Amino acid sequence: MSKVGIIGGSGLYEMEGFENKEEVVIIDTPFGQPSGNLITGTFQGIDVVFIARHGKGHRLSPSQINYRANIFEMKRMGVSAILSVSAVGSLKEHLKPMDFVVPDQFLDRTTLRQASFFVDGIVGHVSFADPVDKQLAKILVEAAKQAGSTVHEGGTYVNMEGPQFSTKAESNLYRSWGMDIIGMTNMTEAKLAREAEIAYATLAAVTDYDCWHPDHDSVTVEMILNNLNKNVAKAKEILRIAIPKVGKIEKFEANDALKYALVTSGSVIPEDIKKRYQVLIGKYIK
Repeated sequence: MSKVGIIGGSGLYEMEGFENKEEVVIIDTPFGQPSGNLITGTFQGIDVVFIARHGKGHRLSPSQINYRANIFEMKRMGVSAILSVSAVGSLKEHLKPMDFVVPDQFLDRTTLRQASFFVDGIVGHVSFADPVDKQLAKILVEAAKQAGSTVHEGGTYVNMEGPQFSTKAESNLYRSWGMDIIGMTNMTEAKLAREAEIAYATLAAVTDYDCWHPDHDSVTVEMILNNLNKNVAKAKEILRIAIPKVGKIEKFEANDALKYALVTSGSVIPEDIKKRYQVLIGKYIK
């Protein structure tokens, strides 16, 4: 069975219901410190690894998150599939606050991220045409329906840099491009997950309409936080339904993503770099 990773976004800082729960203190990784300690445990017999993306107490802004360390630790701990939960804004009228979206595409508008592991003398070009694992996406959609949520299958998540929200000009530009939802984190995670040969999918919780909407000025912080808290509670319910199904899948397409992607000859990679990247490339380059 597969080990399942959960990345909790805004409001989702812990998962209840784990058995054999243990907090794993990570001092460092080859890419620095992750967002915080990881929580391991089992859920209905499935091994699970959880990390809060923004750290305990939500102390890391989207640009400050060490995505590489987070994904590296998921890989080191044997995770083969990641379910990522995120709060997003809606760019379409029919994608309403309190709805869920399981996107199948991403658009990257970030400028400050370290979005690849392969920058130190190892070159890798992974296939990324379809950034979301179809099996995971299907499971999330079915789980959301089973939980009684309104869920939209497919769509494009535009990943802005943040931490500021969009201007109206930006929001309307994304709408003219046909984008569906907007957030600040998931594209970077998806890229790194693919490089780490981990399947990835997003459960996006809509908290509000982005600023393009004529009613946006009536949206208050209190309203957004209230929607966020309700969405988080429902997201946990969806995950509890999805985790056992994901865990029963033995193999994902992304689990061989590096098979033909590494173009640097092992003979020219220094031994210290090979050792640093062992968790990622060990089955291909000794």
